Amino acid sequence: MDLMNLDDLNQIQKLDEKGVAVSIDHLPEQIKQTWDEIQNIEAPKDCALTKNVVVAGMGGSALGGRITQYLFADQIRGPLEVCTNYKLPNYVGPETLVILSSYSGNTEETLEAFYDAQKRGAKIFGISTGGKLTELLKKDNLSCYIFDPKNNPSGQPRMSLGYSIFSIISVLSKCSFISIENEAVEKLIVSTQKFVEEFSTRNPAKQNKAKTLALQLVNKVPIWVTSEHLWGVSHAIKNQTNENAKTFANIFDIPELNHHLLEGLQFPKGAVNLFYFVFCKSELYHERIQKLYPITIDVIEKNKYPLSVYELESKSKLEQAFELLTFGAYTGFYLSMLNGINPAPIPWVDYFKDKLK
Repeated sequence: MDLMNLDDLNQIQKLDEKGVAVSIDHLPEQIKQTWDEIQNIEAPKDCALTKNVVVAGMGGSALGGRITQYLFADQIRGPLEVCTNYKLPNYVGPETLVILSSYSGNTEETLEAFYDAQKRGAKIFGISTGGKLTELLKKDNLSCYIFDPKNNPSGQPRMSLGYSIFSIISVLSKCSFISIENEAVEKLIVSTQKFVEEFSTRNPAKQNKAKTLALQLVNKVPIWVTSEHLWGVSHAIKNQTNENAKTFANIFDIPELNHHLLEGLQFPKGAVNLFYFVFCKSELYHERIQKLYPITIDVIEKNKYPLSVYELESKSKLEQAFELLTFGAYTGFYLSMLNGINPAPIPWVDYFKDKLK
């Protein structure tokens, strides 16, 4: 089968029926909409007195929590845990802020987490577009951000990360867990728009790093390698690669992988023809971690695995997170085009959910 020409916008639009690429294009608008709208929403009463945070969500709705967890790890005043389960951690109680994230508002596990949080007397904040969760939150007059996903035309939760990340960042700021200034958000929107233009469908492959990488990843298993503040973003890239490109992907972090993965490269023998490593280097990593990247790359090359290196350009951790998120989202999208598959439908996830009814 001939691969799609990634510079043929008509072919792309024909296959991308639901507008997944347009949702990625609108990431800066998602950030701005959320930041502007949530300023007028009250946080849970006395949430500044809580001591820990749990973000409860599944799939794409959990990604905002994962990204925020690692992005703000060096400044958040208490522990933040992401719960992708029916039952909240044992420590959850009146001193816990529970953020419930469900794009549809009907996610079974998140609804169970809502009842669990209420039973334990936790402070509750909800994020959704509607559904049963919205009904429950409004019925009990609980704090929530119910948004119109007008900047996510694809309607896919995994493509609404501007909403989910910035709703979580905003409530954490309101509850004094983190501090973020309006100026930083304005700079982020400008920076993210720059990378959207750099990686978008309109920019030709010869000068588009996302298109170039996607071409390398055809019939490969992408292995994304990140560290520290970017570790949560790698979860999002893996998720979007799975659901959009219908492709198996994995993630590892340095320095942890150096203590085991380096000895796991010899077998199976066919792995060198299947795995493709993508190393994401940042000047904002701990200086020792920065020194580990070239050594790790050397070991991967000595074991004959193909790889690429993406070097983050942005100067702040927040901007780097959205730079990599944008790069990874477009890369996964282009891989779906090269695979000849509409990125929006998720038939096996839908099959799974139908079986639960």
